[in-house]
Amino acid sequence: MFIGEFSHNLDSKGRMIVPSKFRDDLQAQFVITRGLDKCLFCYTIDDFKAIEGKMKELPLTKRDARRFTRLFFSGAAIVEVDKQGRINIPQHLRDYANLEKSCTVIGVSDRVEIWDSDSWNSFYDDSAENFEMIAEDLIDFDL
Repeated sequence: MFIGEFSHNLDSKGRMIVPSKFRDDLQAQFVITRGLDKCLFCYTIDDFKAIEGKMKELPLTKRDARRFTRLFFSGAAIVEVDKQGRINIPQHLRDYANLEKSCTVIGVSDRVEIWDSDSWNSFYDDSAENFEMIAEDLIDFDL
């Protein structure tokens, strides 16, 4: 389970330190891809394979299923954690998530998300204001 919020910077080569609390669970190699809300999603190889299995079940005749699957998988890359605990985030993913320097890395249960810090702060502020309303909408899911 991934939990917590951490601040890290990208260096000039597009490398970022993976929070130490996440490194063991993500392992030496993991998958990074386009996420929702202009962030990046990081999955263990096993979790990404499980997602792939579920996406194979999506109907090929549905346009949105084809679009989502294409964007999700075409953006994916396997990254390797180096001896300093860093990963090199591919340029196309940095561009997608507007990552330039300051990043916020958050744990979200089964995945890790990487955000541009300004984007995360804006998302957080907007969501925190509506936290109770969001919770009420999810209460039907027996949380």
